[in-house]
Amino acid sequence: MERLCGPELPFWVANQTFHTDRPDLTECFQLSVLAWLPCIYLWAVSPIYLFYLKRNNRGYIMMSIMNRIKTVFGLLLWIVCWTDLFYTFHELRQGNSQPPIYFVTPLVLGMTMLLATFLIQFERLRGVQSSGVLFIFWFLSVLCAIVPFRSKILQASSQSEVTDKLRFTTFYLYFSLAVCELILCCFNEKPPLFSSAVTDLNPCPEATAGFLSSMTFWWFTSMAIKGYKMPLEAKDLWSLNQRDSSKVMVPNLLREWEKEQTKAKSEQHLSTQAVYSKPLPSTTNHITGGGGGGGESSPEEVEVLLSNQKTAPHKPSFLRALIKAFGPYFLIGSAYKLLQDIVTFVNPQLLRMLITFTKQKDVPDWWGYALAFLMFFTAILQTLILHHHFQYCFVTGMNVRTAIIGAIYRKALVITNAAKRSTTVGEVVNLMSVDAQRFMDLTTFLNMLWSAPLQIMLALYFLWQNLGPSVLAGVAVMIMLIPLNAVIAMKTRAYQVEQMQYKDSRIKLMNEILNGIKVLKLYAWENSFKEKVLDIRQKELNTLRKTAYLGALSTMAWTSAPFLVALTTFAVYVTVDENNILDAEKAFVSLALFNILRFPLNMLPQVISSIVQASVSLKRIQDFLSHDELDPNSVDRKNNTTEFSVTVVNGKFTWGKEDPPVLQNINVMVPQGSLLAVVGHVGCGKSSLISALLGEMEKLEGEISIRGSVAYVPQQAWIQNATLRDNILFGKAYNEQKYRCVLEACALTPDLEVLPGGDMTEIGEKGINLSGGQRQRVSLARALYSDADVYLLDDPLSAVDAHVSKHIFDNLIGPEGALKGKTRILVTHGISFLPQVDNIVVIVEGRVSEMGSYQELLQQNGAFAEFLRNYALEDFVEEDQAIEELIEAEELFPEDALSNHTDIGDNEPVINEAKRNFIRQISIISADGENPRCRSVRRHGCSQKKSPEPQEKKKPHEMEKLIQSETAETGRVKTKVYLEYAKAVGPLLSVFICFLYGCQSAAAIGANIWLSQWTNDASTNQTKENVHMRVGVYAALGIAQGILVMTSSFTLAMGNIGAARKLHYNLLTNKLQTPQSFFDTTPIGRLINRFSKDIYVIDEALPSTVLMFLGTFFVSLSTMIVIVSSTPIFAVVIAPLAFIYIFVQRFYVATSRQLKRLESVSRSPIYSHFSETITGSSVIRAYGRHSAFVLMSDLKVDDNQKSYYPGIVSNRWLGVRIEFIGNCIVLFAALFAVTGKENLNPGLVGLSVSYALQVTMSLNWMVRMTSDLENNIVAVERVKEYSETKTEAPWEVEDKKPPPDWPMEGNVHFQDYSVRYREGLDLVLKNLTLSVKGGEKIGIVGRTGAGKSSMTLCLFRILEAAAGEITIDEVKISDIGLHDLRSKLTIIPQEPVLFSGTLRMNLDPFEQCSDEEVWKALQHSHLDKFVSNQPAKLELECAEGGENLSVGQRQLVCLARALLRKTRILVLDEATAAIDLETDDLIQSTIRTQFEDCTVFTIAHRLNTIMDYTRVLVLDKGQVAEFDTPTNLLSQRGIFYNMAKDAGLVQ
Repeated sequence: MERLCGPELPFWVANQTFHTDRPDLTECFQLSVLAWLPCIYLWAVSPIYLFYLKRNNRGYIMMSIMNRIKTVFGLLLWIVCWTDLFYTFHELRQGNSQPPIYFVTPLVLGMTMLLATFLIQFERLRGVQSSGVLFIFWFLSVLCAIVPFRSKILQASSQSEVTDKLRFTTFYLYFSLAVCELILCCFNEKPPLFSSAVTDLNPCPEATAGFLSSMTFWWFTSMAIKGYKMPLEAKDLWSLNQRDSSKVMVPNLLREWEKEQTKAKSEQHLSTQAVYSKPLPSTTNHITGGGGGGGESSPEEVEVLLSNQKTAPHKPSFLRALIKAFGPYFLIGSAYKLLQDIVTFVNPQLLRMLITFTKQKDVPDWWGYALAFLMFFTAILQTLILHHHFQYCFVTGMNVRTAIIGAIYRKALVITNAAKRSTTVGEVVNLMSVDAQRFMDLTTFLNMLWSAPLQIMLALYFLWQNLGPSVLAGVAVMIMLIPLNAVIAMKTRAYQVEQMQYKDSRIKLMNEILNGIKVLKLYAWENSFKEKVLDIRQKELNTLRKTAYLGALSTMAWTSAPFLVALTTFAVYVTVDENNILDAEKAFVSLALFNILRFPLNMLPQVISSIVQASVSLKRIQDFLSHDELDPNSVDRKNNTTEFSVTVVNGKFTWGKEDPPVLQNINVMVPQGSLLAVVGHVGCGKSSLISALLGEMEKLEGEISIRGSVAYVPQQAWIQNATLRDNILFGKAYNEQKYRCVLEACALTPDLEVLPGGDMTEIGEKGINLSGGQRQRVSLARALYSDADVYLLDDPLSAVDAHVSKHIFDNLIGPEGALKGKTRILVTHGISFLPQVDNIVVIVEGRVSEMGSYQELLQQNGAFAEFLRNYALEDFVEEDQAIEELIEAEELFPEDALSNHTDIGDNEPVINEAKRNFIRQISIISADGENPRCRSVRRHGCSQKKSPEPQEKKKPHEMEKLIQSETAETGRVKTKVYLEYAKAVGPLLSVFICFLYGCQSAAAIGANIWLSQWTNDASTNQTKENVHMRVGVYAALGIAQGILVMTSSFTLAMGNIGAARKLHYNLLTNKLQTPQSFFDTTPIGRLINRFSKDIYVIDEALPSTVLMFLGTFFVSLSTMIVIVSSTPIFAVVIAPLAFIYIFVQRFYVATSRQLKRLESVSRSPIYSHFSETITGSSVIRAYGRHSAFVLMSDLKVDDNQKSYYPGIVSNRWLGVRIEFIGNCIVLFAALFAVTGKENLNPGLVGLSVSYALQVTMSLNWMVRMTSDLENNIVAVERVKEYSETKTEAPWEVEDKKPPPDWPMEGNVHFQDYSVRYREGLDLVLKNLTLSVKGGEKIGIVGRTGAGKSSMTLCLFRILEAAAGEITIDEVKISDIGLHDLRSKLTIIPQEPVLFSGTLRMNLDPFEQCSDEEVWKALQHSHLDKFVSNQPAKLELECAEGGENLSVGQRQLVCLARALLRKTRILVLDEATAAIDLETDDLIQSTIRTQFEDCTVFTIAHRLNTIMDYTRVLVLDKGQVAEFDTPTNLLSQRGIFYNMAKDAGLVQ
């Protein structure tokens, strides 16, 4: 330095810099270090940067005015710098020689400016819109020029004139130009030409954001504002960045995975060649020999075959593929993390210097200010670095998820059937949802694996410097706490599993209750079921309580840990050696370091457990991706030599390599354009043959070739969740005329008229809203529309009715059908079609036994003839179509009469006894298994179509209503809801909880203030006297804090559980007392959602959120209190900071809430589309739609990530802003500590600044918790909303109880009775007046909608009267309680409802009857045989909905219920079609004998059951049309007579 600057200019003068109030740096230092710093930076970075720019070209940017100005300024700077240089030469010529530094610096500066100018242009050509490298360079230049800027002015002012005028001028020119460059650098250039940003409709502003904007995530602000103004919708989301899309990510991973597989394969080849000198066994012939290309194209096959030989040492590693694909990008994040870890430890050192500074009296003030600002800048740097690290990690996680989902999806489309059988659809969907998610969660924490140990080491190193070996005591405490936390975590997990089981059983029960609510009301059984639910709920809450105890413990451990550590360390430190003095510096720096330690120590166990989970997931994914794939070359599609369009030459096929072959020596030749039928017994391999032709089976030997494209109709139709038209087009272009023809041929036209939206009707998953036959016909239509060369039809006619199958055969498949001239292979059971086909193949036990035309095979009298004889019976049914068609004609004939007999909820018309018996015989004969009754029904399309329509019409409204109720959740949550929740917790308890939290914070502050007092002893030298007192009080305060933490979190948990119990209880009670009309208009799913999702939130999510919120809130509050108490002036700053804080928080909460919703909405389509694809993979492959489906899946994933990505960024955006506020708090705390230095002791300074350093974290979490709290408190609102719906009349009215043996007689009297279903609807019954004597049997008949069912519902007061009244035995039923009324009436409902539980419970839920009575009832209802044959007898478990009993048995159980209640009045809502005739006769005879003296009302659908009743009531449009004995009515020849005539009861 001496040589450069010469002896005149010293490099460093301490008195000039440190120890004055007006510090300045020497000229030599200014000229060398300050001038060279930016230059060194730029020259060091530019080679790497230039290399990067060469690699990444984004297209060039047009010259803009700004770019020209930048370039001109750059050249001017170069000229300015070199002016200095030439001036120095000029001076040299004058003989005024300057030291060498005056030559070197301008030269270096000028060269650097040229480099900068070159970079400006090069960046423009490479399409960089905003440059970080140059921004940092100009920033450094300006920063370093500020010092000479000030010192030159100081010099000039002290010497009254400027000595070196030219250099003075050039320097200020240089400074102003550099400032201009810095300002210009903040602005963006236009996007490059031909870039995607121009074409995209809604591009992500990140791509075009400037350097500053992307550092602070400023580009996200536009979305935050939009989300604040109005709830975000899917259309507001930005497109996904190109590099994050599936299109880029998935191939990336697959490339690496293929490399891994090839490597594994080559290693195996080496190992196998050593073992097997002879070539591979013949099983691999289609790989090594098959079509030449087979060898390269499918490494998996070889790998699997070899692994069977048990010598495979090396499996391809999926982990390695992941690391290669995502490692480099992830490492950038890791680099940030490393930087951040180092910067973290700067602040405690600065804190130490600050405390030392406050102790010294005669030091210049600017030291303190410099320290304060340094603290601020390191904190800001730390914030920016940390959030960029997070951004990289989260984006990597997102990419890993995209890639894994994509890889699994693509694999699922090509795995063999053997592999598919080893995993269920659910398991594979889990791979996608759960396992991919685990990877995503892991990547965010993965860096902690090395960063946590690093932080711990660094912290311990600094602590050791500070306190020496006594640190080890504190560390020991920390390590002891780890197993405690681990034990708590294990226990908690066990409790969670237990609680999940209770929850599941509770929801299952609720589901049944809500599904069968009408029956519960009719039987007055609500109380019994309410008890059952509350019983489960109680167990669930008990488990929750145990979890809460553990939670309180772990909260205590987590809050008290830093304190205990500090306590032990300080105590040991002070007591070990008398000379150890605890002063402010040591104490507070140690506290700051302990706080840093706390995070990694807590994170490590979490990271390790999530790594364990992810490794399990990794293995599962790796196994799935290593499954065998179908060999694309097993079917030769290119064969054009023969005239046969399908040939199989001695084929031998199996489903899995290990399984025995299913088909052997198959030889089939199908001429172009012929129709081949494949017949054989069940399970002989007919469908397998079709699969073999599609290439779905493993080919062991032989050749298959198919000429041209293929269309395939599977046995079970596969329907996508799309519109009906999309299902038929299946990716082909729409052609109106062709489409109409297809619909006509497949008999779909009449079905379209029934569907609410015609062919644009959305079909649910798995074709849920189509009948079996319709699904099959859609599948056929898809095949026909695809216009292929070869059609493989796997038994398409079994699912449709006989006459439809005939229509389809004639118009589609047969010799005259739409497919004539195409090659068709038809698997069939229908013998009636066989005479019309060209050739028949008979398969017996996996071999072709005969082949030829119908006549040839009959003459051979072989297997085919036997097959015919076997199926002859069924054939009789087919041939009897003639008779069936007669029936059909008869049914279609009396159109309006027919509709008289149909009733709400039954879409089956009535057929008279003779026809019924005839059909019953057929159904006994028919081995086909399709129920002929359904067959006959489908045919008279008209009457069946009438009924469903109104229901379908209702659906769209339902949808609108659904959407309205769900959008109510946008926007802010009212304060009222919080108060509601507080009320549920208990108002006093709520206040008490807050009080406890306050006490806990007070104890913590107390302990720290005591510590600061203790440290002040050091300055007054009173340390030795009261060590024990100091340690004792400190310990007491700390332990008090721990106990208070535990009590408060405990009380909070108790309060929360109490609230959860109350809210659930109110919801349940209200729902059981809600009138039936509510359940008719509310979808059950929405109710179940309240009981499952919302109650779950109230049980589990809310308490933890409230806990975190209160915790962070009080920490932030206590920080403010401490800082204000030590430096009161700080109060001035609080208001503006709080304002900014609340401002940011409102924006964030509004936006992130909506983003979360959008993300969860867009997530489920991924999985449902996936499970759909797996089930239909063979169809997708057959039609060659493989890549289209992959694209669809990718689109769905990208859609999901489109809402996930802004979600990540919103957290970063929030973090940077909130932490900036936290950093301001640090800055002001330090600044005010410096200003008030005179009257502050070092202890207080340490206290307030160390508190400020902690606050950022809690501020950040507080916002997130507020956001979660808002999201979760909504659940309270929703539960509340459904706990306050209008209830029905009271169950029991004390002062109006009817006598216990009421009704004695059973007289029923209707007086001017009118009723409507709901407010605003028309009356269903109008002015009904009639009276019935006790013991009469009344039949009620009338057409649909005449009000038959309504009349019975009125008796039970399910519908309340609009006018008039009903009296039973002189008691007005509207006066008494509902239970009193309903328990005295009995109904046998139309559809039998059973609940899961024992049979005994289903008969007698209140357990009022003895076992004998129950058995007697069973005997009368003809169930005793069945029940006594069951091992469990009365304790027989009924499945949900009684699934394990037949429909007939269920109906008999309902009869047994009625027999047990044995009331005076019985209502029988006659079962329509659910029941077979025997059961029906049983019920009728039982009623006639057992209920002889009771009043019976029967709603009849079959007139012959009521022909012997005392009287018949004919209703028409809600009024009494006829009411008399059956014989009188027949002689009157009115409505009843017409009905009887239609039913064939009278001639």
